[in-house]
Amino acid sequence: MTVLPAAAASRAVLIGTSRYDHLEQLPQVQRNLRALAAALCAPHSWGLAPEHCTVIEDPEAAVEVLDAVRAAAEEATDTLLVYFAGHGLVEPRRGELVLSLAGSLRQRSYTGLPYGTLRDVMSDGRANRRVVLLDCCLSGETPGFVDGIEAVVDRAAVDDACLLAAVPDSSFALAPPGGPHTAFTGELLRLLNEGVPGGPRLLDLDTVYGQVYAAMGAQGRPLPHKRDRGGIAGGIALGRNTAPVMPVFGPTPPAYAPPGATAPLPHPPYAPGQAPPPPPAPPAWPPAFAPAQAPGSGSPGNRRLLIRSAIAAAVVAGLLAAGIPLVNNWMDDDSSQKPAAKPSPTSTPTKKASAPAYNDATKGVVNPSKARGGTLKFVGRSDADSWDPQRSYYGFAWNFSRYFTRTLVTYAPKPDKGGSELVPDLATSKGKVSEDGTTYTYTLREGLTWEDGSSITSQDVKYGIERAWATDVLPGGPTYLKQVLDPDGKYKGPYKDDKLGLTSIDTPTSKTIVFHLAEPNSDFEQMLAMPAGSPVPSAKDTKAKYQQRPFSSGPYKFSSYAPGKSLELIRNAEWNQSSDPVRAALPDRITVDFVQDDNARSQRLFAGSYDMDLQPTLSKAAIARAVHDTASKARLDDPYTMGIRYLGLPRTVKPLNNIHCRKAIIYGTDRRSVQTALGGPGAGEIATNMLPPGIEGANPTDDPYDVLENGGKANGSEAKKELAACGKPNGFQTNVAVRAGNPDDLSAAEALKSSLSSVGISITIEQIELSNYYTAVGSPSTVKKKGYGIILGRWLPDFPTAQGFLQPLVDGRFILPAGNVNFAQLDDKSINGLFDKALAGQDRRKIREMYRQINRKVSDSAGYVPLIFQKNYTWRSPRLTNVYTSHIYGGSYDFASLGVSP
Repeated sequence: MTVLPAAAASRAVLIGTSRYDHLEQLPQVQRNLRALAAALCAPHSWGLAPEHCTVIEDPEAAVEVLDAVRAAAEEATDTLLVYFAGHGLVEPRRGELVLSLAGSLRQRSYTGLPYGTLRDVMSDGRANRRVVLLDCCLSGETPGFVDGIEAVVDRAAVDDACLLAAVPDSSFALAPPGGPHTAFTGELLRLLNEGVPGGPRLLDLDTVYGQVYAAMGAQGRPLPHKRDRGGIAGGIALGRNTAPVMPVFGPTPPAYAPPGATAPLPHPPYAPGQAPPPPPAPPAWPPAFAPAQAPGSGSPGNRRLLIRSAIAAAVVAGLLAAGIPLVNNWMDDDSSQKPAAKPSPTSTPTKKASAPAYNDATKGVVNPSKARGGTLKFVGRSDADSWDPQRSYYGFAWNFSRYFTRTLVTYAPKPDKGGSELVPDLATSKGKVSEDGTTYTYTLREGLTWEDGSSITSQDVKYGIERAWATDVLPGGPTYLKQVLDPDGKYKGPYKDDKLGLTSIDTPTSKTIVFHLAEPNSDFEQMLAMPAGSPVPSAKDTKAKYQQRPFSSGPYKFSSYAPGKSLELIRNAEWNQSSDPVRAALPDRITVDFVQDDNARSQRLFAGSYDMDLQPTLSKAAIARAVHDTASKARLDDPYTMGIRYLGLPRTVKPLNNIHCRKAIIYGTDRRSVQTALGGPGAGEIATNMLPPGIEGANPTDDPYDVLENGGKANGSEAKKELAACGKPNGFQTNVAVRAGNPDDLSAAEALKSSLSSVGISITIEQIELSNYYTAVGSPSTVKKKGYGIILGRWLPDFPTAQGFLQPLVDGRFILPAGNVNFAQLDDKSINGLFDKALAGQDRRKIREMYRQINRKVSDSAGYVPLIFQKNYTWRSPRLTNVYTSHIYGGSYDFASLGVSP
């Protein structure tokens, strides 16, 4: 539960050095101190008494700071907050942080205040909780300093404290010229003074960190760091959320300017609730901040201000310290000077429609239009694994391939969940299924043609599917069709058999194709809808080279392709609209450029150089900018991807062989803090079970461990009961395996470590190189040997049923000695049997109910800890028409329906 610290029993010490004898001047720090003191003491925020907020400005001697902190630490019994702004130095031999004083010298750390000493003084006090805010640089110029920023922040953390640190690698990055405050503190002030619309009633430190992180990223600035030793971040607030209640304070009064200030703080540039004025033109991205100029007059040297009567007067008057504008018009580049595209006349209704808003494409069709023409411009981080339909496995490639490939059945061109419906494509109807569920018969439509005008036949469909067996020549594609049509692996592929081909597929006529399954499988048509089920004419098959120039059965064909650089599709003049009820085929031309740099790609997207991201893979900084700018946010959608982030709890690793020890981890996991670590609500909603929205059988109300009732927080009391039940009342130790070099994984593991430690479970984070990660965690013997009691995983389905999503994770028959993804090593006969019944059935209602039963049994087994149902921001340019997201393609837009306005 989040609480606001008792003001009478709490103390704050604000320290800042703005005037230096030998280092660059930081005049913003002076304003930081005064504005932050006013914000913390404001009655609508924390309400700290002015006499309990000590401000130390431009200290010359370490003892002055230490004496003030010691006095506050002895007085505070609830919370002690210590803030420092100024240059940070690093002691090179031990990699320890040193806070700069007025006379400090770079490369002479002994001229500053060792942070370790300050930390010791704080720890010796009586406060139950400690909050440390460090707005300082850690100079990368220090000779011999090789540990890196993260290591310094780790050493700066205080036991039973939350540390928020702005730690860029440059002396100048925190002091943008002309700004009233340093960047980190400016965003902190904005948060305290303006609040978080729609946020929690109290601004707990997890929320503060997430908001400041997003805002810093929004301006292309170095991102802050958080360390939470003791798990207090989610339970302690820095102030009240003023956003819902600010109107009761009336107009913003004159800005607070304490005596001696060089200039009054500016008014907010816009009134609460109003949109900000147009921002100035942005610098190049990433921005390079020049050193701030030294202030003019003013008493130099040591000046300690005890803000009492001045702040008290400001508080009584309800004065608010000014923040800074959040978002620059960072999206502009050379192409931003182009006039905005006019909407297509065909898409303009008689009655003026409201402008598209945030997430509109997850609810319906944005900018509906039948207008044809123009060029649809994609940009992507990387090329497809293969454009050969039988070799492709990337989700975005499956979506894009529908421009030039067709299948017997495909997914409906409908928004949101409607896109999960299977509809006929090459076939006149969905399959006619025999009573025993093993035979599927299809009849092809009239008017089906290849790009050369020749007819598409049932033999072409058969041959295309058979190519998936030639794994020695065409490796990499899905194997589902092989498993259901040739489970014994008798067929050797079309390149080794030029006679009858695969005997489980018959083609009695050029328009008829019949499939004979070895066993019934109710998801067979889901498998046929993959690109692997598309036709290929044998005469045009260039084997391994086919991926460079697939022969088109769809509305577009390859015009040019430079692997890893660009791709261009043009209209297939031989395609017949009358034979294709699925594809709109609106653009005349479709282009793709591959740009690896996330920032560059996102910038060009937002500038209008491209219409959408192929993947999508917007950079975090780009997302943060767009989310915090009203106009930009209106072009964002944040759909579910049908993916999940989760923890696997292998039962072969003691003491997790005991279900109660596994349940202790489930109850002890603070999903909310993990969600924040993974990017906040925009990255995914807190998960309560293992079936994400969009998967057949998913039930969002299924919450067996009362996760949502607890607000996503850890349930410490239940966790301790389970620890007692498993014979570990004092907790236990285990290891968590994460991918090395992946910031999200590491942040999530740190959040997990913090929350579990609060119930007595100690975890060691084992970072495994990506090249070895799946080999290690996919080997049950390695997992047991290394003691990986927790494995951090993510999973996306190949098709939206519990077979396509959940079976590889939970069916005991899928446990493999290598390449295993059943991390829990769950082997429950009742679960395995339910899968068999579901796959043998034909009644989708009954099948969905069986999938729900499986999901509940998985929860009861305590083999997995669902963390978040993944979401993914994607960007739509204002030129796009017929825009809607589809669960089927990882939450991306349905490419086949898109058009562009002139």
